[in-house]
Amino acid sequence: MDHLHAIILAGGAGTRLWPLSRRARPKQLLRLFGGKSLLQHARLRLEGLIPAANIWAVTSDDIAEQVRAELPDLPPQQVIGEPAMRDTANAIGLAANLLHQRDPDAVMAVVTADHLITPIEAFQQKLRIATKAAVDHPEALVTFAVKPTEAHCGYGYLKLGAPVDDGVRTVDAFKEKPNQPTAEAYLADGHYFWNSGIFVWKTSAILTELERQLPENAEALASMAVDWQHSNRHAEIVKQYAGLRRTSIDYGVMERAKRVLAVELDCEWIDVGSWESIASLTTPDEAKNRSIGLNAVAFDAENNLIVNEDDDHVVVAIGVNGLAIVRTPDATLVCDREQLDKLQAAVKDIHQRFGDRFE
Repeated sequence: MDHLHAIILAGGAGTRLWPLSRRARPKQLLRLFGGKSLLQHARLRLEGLIPAANIWAVTSDDIAEQVRAELPDLPPQQVIGEPAMRDTANAIGLAANLLHQRDPDAVMAVVTADHLITPIEAFQQKLRIATKAAVDHPEALVTFAVKPTEAHCGYGYLKLGAPVDDGVRTVDAFKEKPNQPTAEAYLADGHYFWNSGIFVWKTSAILTELERQLPENAEALASMAVDWQHSNRHAEIVKQYAGLRRTSIDYGVMERAKRVLAVELDCEWIDVGSWESIASLTTPDEAKNRSIGLNAVAFDAENNLIVNEDDDHVVVAIGVNGLAIVRTPDATLVCDREQLDKLQAAVKDIHQRFGDRFE
């Protein structure tokens, strides 16, 4: 395990959790669970398995100092601030290049700062299995599969095939975010699992796939990594990074990768990416109302989610059903819970109307 490193993806705008998640304080920095931020929970899942000297975080340059403050045990230079948001394929590619420079034999675990996974011991055991698979099959990309509980069209899907090693199976198909009828067919099929967004691979394996599938990005990222610590090249790097083709690791690499293996993640995995996922983690009252924060009252109301960040303000819901009500000091969201999938589009409209004032 000496060559095992972890990359925590801590970028992203978190617009599906607006108005609590904002540009200056995105969801990974919110202390919603147990007094710790989602980023700190991601770090704790690695405790005792991977030393701080082998842990990296990739985030936006705008909040890099906040991330360093959240993870004070990490070497400051291992918090990588992206000059622009160019999605996960580029974030991972940059980190893989920087890590490969340090350790050409590195095994790279990619975890994200918007998951809750319990128990930690079970997760770490699966991470050990995936690490062994990455070493034994150095050309393969290893992902983690989650058994679906519903036909969810917001997740990617893996069709699992034959066993390769103990606890490891081939991935016969990698399908990104299907429509609802297709998701229902996947659920009924029984061989399809959710893609967790957690990966393990040799840095050499992911860099080879990036070169094969995204050659222009791969060349630019390799060049930037060589000059990353040279401050006199920073302006050039910023311009070059902003010009990268924007794509996710799923669309850009995983769907067409030559060999993908999977380890089933049979512990509790929750992608904290929306208000509905937040709601699932709270205890409802007798009328199925759920609340987060202080000073929330539901009267003759049912099945509402009420979030109040302002201790000096009370939110009262009377005679309404199925709403998400989220109150912050400068913005309030009132939305039918069945319409929350429109929130990202609404945030774009807010930006067009008001600039970055409420982002």
